[in-house]
Amino acid sequence: MMKRSLMTAGLAFLVGLAAPTQAHFQLLYTPSFIHDSPTTLPFRLVFTHPAGNGAVMDMGTPEQFFVVHQGQKTDLMNTLKPITWQGAHNQGRAFAAEVPIRRNGDYVFALVPAPYLEEGDGYIQQFTKTIVNRGGAPSDWDKPLGLPTEIVPLVKPYALYAGMLFSAQLLSDGEPVAGAEIEVEFMNHDVLMDKNTLRKEGHLNFPSPAFETFVTHTDANGIFHFALPKAGVWGFAAPESGPVTEYKGEPLSQEAVIWVQVHELR
Repeated sequence: MMKRSLMTAGLAFLVGLAAPTQAHFQLLYTPSFIHDSPTTLPFRLVFTHPAGNGAVMDMGTPEQFFVVHQGQKTDLMNTLKPITWQGAHNQGRAFAAEVPIRRNGDYVFALVPAPYLEEGDGYIQQFTKTIVNRGGAPSDWDKPLGLPTEIVPLVKPYALYAGMLFSAQLLSDGEPVAGAEIEVEFMNHDVLMDKNTLRKEGHLNFPSPAFETFVTHTDANGIFHFALPKAGVWGFAAPESGPVTEYKGEPLSQEAVIWVQVHELR
């Protein structure tokens, strides 16, 4: 089985194992997950390390990019435009998109990237979701998409206050995954959409690298919980949770990723 680097820290509600490097996270980023009026959403699709502004990995052409709204699936592959993403240490191939939303309800965006070859470890493929709401009326946020592996939220992922508990269920081939590791990272650096980079200065000064990635585990029903201590965007990833474990003769880690947005309680 492919080994993935893990890190942890002693936040409440979190138990994990320390390890020396950052976790990979596929970004499916748009600045705001809630909108009152019709708008066009700008997206940046980047494979990187968001907490520590680490290395950027080159993305191949995605296999799928789509949105589900009111139960209807729309292909968005024709909205993708290649870009170069400037990381703190290197550049990488990434993608941008602009997607209009007009009707009320949830828009569940999903990305199936091409498998990425991590030299010496094999391939990584992160099935990634970002859920945006327009008009305040919920619709699709808690419904599985039928991805090979996915994280299905049990609370609205766009209507969270700092200090709330985020709960979700991990599925593989539609079935709950018990005892799976869940990696968690805070988007510590602001996304500069016009420059295709992250702001150099972070919101948090981590006391050690162990605080950049947290790890919790799913229970017997594939459910996990995480207390969200700070407003901003948080990512959750489940390494090696998918059913397929080999690609082009190399090990493959199919992983589920979801992004949530947390707000200050005012």
